[in-house]
Amino acid sequence: MRPAWLAAGVVAVLVAVVAGLAFGSVSLPPGGVAVELLNLIPGVRLHSGLTEREVAILTELRLPRVVLGLLVGAMLALAGAAYQGAFRNPLADPHLLGVAAGAGLGVTAVLVLRPAGTELPIGVPAAAFVGALSAVALTWMLGAAGGRDRSPAALILAGVAVAAFLSAIQTYLLQRHVESLREVYSWLLGRLGTAGWHDVLVVLPYTVVTAAIMLTQRRELDVLTVGDEEATSLGLHPQRSRYLLIVAASLGTAAAVSVSGLIGFVGIIVPHTLRLLTGPSYRSLLPLSLLFGAAFLALTDLLARVAGGAAEIPIGVVTAFLGAPFFIVVLRTTRSAST
Repeated sequence: MRPAWLAAGVVAVLVAVVAGLAFGSVSLPPGGVAVELLNLIPGVRLHSGLTEREVAILTELRLPRVVLGLLVGAMLALAGAAYQGAFRNPLADPHLLGVAAGAGLGVTAVLVLRPAGTELPIGVPAAAFVGALSAVALTWMLGAAGGRDRSPAALILAGVAVAAFLSAIQTYLLQRHVESLREVYSWLLGRLGTAGWHDVLVVLPYTVVTAAIMLTQRRELDVLTVGDEEATSLGLHPQRSRYLLIVAASLGTAAAVSVSGLIGFVGIIVPHTLRLLTGPSYRSLLPLSLLFGAAFLALTDLLARVAGGAAEIPIGVVTAFLGAPFFIVVLRTTRSAST
């Protein structure tokens, strides 16, 4: 990986952080924001020129949200790149194995089935996490039905079937409990609203562990691109490496959507853009996807906050607006390359 691209990724993250903290319903001077961030370093104390109220807005309201956006964006982009390599499918994304459908069903179930006037039996993030992992487990078992080997094609087809089945159950529940539609869809459309550091602390361990696993497997992904037989001849165990990547990517995605809702297309936009700019090698694609994915979602969240004025636009709507045309371009490019 060329140092220039690594430096560009770090700069993109820093720009996204400063912009996300400086702009919003109350604008703050970017220079003062940058200085105040330096004051978070132990032993550093500089005068930023911000008032106590502005410092409180920055550190207590915006900073947790920006950090959460960085973590979720990094995980979704990294998982997308890992899925595309593991499945050798350029259209694979973090929701491929039914993660989104499982998380949506879990949230829908706890919101619509609770007795009126009672507290939720478990929190919404916990319900989304359990639902997402349950969907992946179901896909994993279904992918081995009729044979002992879970091939990439079998897992993709199983994921499509599981997602359709779980979405049907979710639709049925919503039709029977229309009074909960607004609450459920506000989560399904994606959001990064946070009142503190709780969500960040929830998702941080999963992000660190799963990202470390995927990054250590980036050389194996390059070998997998030549095919399983060739990879085996080179001393790699293709299925073992593929399963490890899929499990890590699915666990990280489940943790991300549990605190952010269903944010789509990040895992397609970021890896494919980087692939066009830097080349197909996963040794550079994975770490760059982590950095630029973090910056992308933080800036997208900023756009969602400021574009709608007083009414904040759901971030999932913004990523879909950006991602749908990009998906079509990728699909056309993939078809042209295969013919």
